[in-house]
Amino acid sequence: MTEVKNQQAHPIPPYDQRMPLADDEIDLKELFLALWAGKWWIIACVLVFGLAGVGYAIMQPNIYRSDVLLSPAESSGSGMNIGGQLGGLASLAGISLGGGGSNKSELALHVLKSRKFVGNFIETHHLLVPLMATNGWNKQANTLKYSADIYDSSRQQWLKNDDGKTLQPTKLETTQYFLNNIMSVNADTKTGMVTLSIDYYSPELAQRWVAWLVSDLNEEMRLHDMEDAKNSINYLNEQVAKTSITDSRDMLFKLIEQQTKTLMLANARKEYVFETVDPAVVAEKKSKPKRALIVAVSVVLGGFLGCFIVLIRQFIKK
Repeated sequence: MTEVKNQQAHPIPPYDQRMPLADDEIDLKELFLALWAGKWWIIACVLVFGLAGVGYAIMQPNIYRSDVLLSPAESSGSGMNIGGQLGGLASLAGISLGGGGSNKSELALHVLKSRKFVGNFIETHHLLVPLMATNGWNKQANTLKYSADIYDSSRQQWLKNDDGKTLQPTKLETTQYFLNNIMSVNADTKTGMVTLSIDYYSPELAQRWVAWLVSDLNEEMRLHDMEDAKNSINYLNEQVAKTSITDSRDMLFKLIEQQTKTLMLANARKEYVFETVDPAVVAEKKSKPKRALIVAVSVVLGGFLGCFIVLIRQFIKK
């Protein structure tokens, strides 16, 4: 009974006097003192990472970008009307009336990014060596720098590995490299405008390749539509010769007229699918690499690593 009375005689102390702070709570002052004590570790990490970032940034070659702004070429209005009236008959005959300009431009964009078109483009303009055997550009001499470990520029031939296999990349490898690292296409869905860009060591070659891409794409689509129109006209003339029904003959003649207009337009228009709004120019300033950003990121990473090392050392000591 005496022990119970003594316990009741002592009131419960306030919360801040009942128990000390938990040991696992973060003490900001202790954290700051630990970091200050290990400041040389942090400084060392920052310097090492900063110097590594500077070295890496300096070693990266300059990349120049050349781009061209394109607009879908306008289609003829009369052709659209005929196509709408006779679309059912044309589809039954297996004939394409072309559709709208937006459909043609969308198809052209898919062709532009296709492995077949890019592979033929690289082969036609002999871009295998400039794409896969170079690692920079000499601005003073205006010449490309070649990778001596895979290509002999003096003899203009690819080297071989220890097994005697050539180091020349395949057509598919070159095509994928071009699509992933050299060419970029941005289309504005609202306006239909398309920006085609080339990133390369030489600003002059970048500008030249962009112009070639636009020209080759228009030519590819133009030849495709011309061939399609010729085949359609031949087929329709055969059908006209086989039928004696006046209404059917009139409809077939209108289809022939539509295909003839397509053929005439393809022969007359050089910029068949895309018209150049803003042509590509030779870049005067590099677009990559962002050397200041590389160094800044390296310094920040070094600081974080230094702080981490100091805190781990402090934790181990405790």
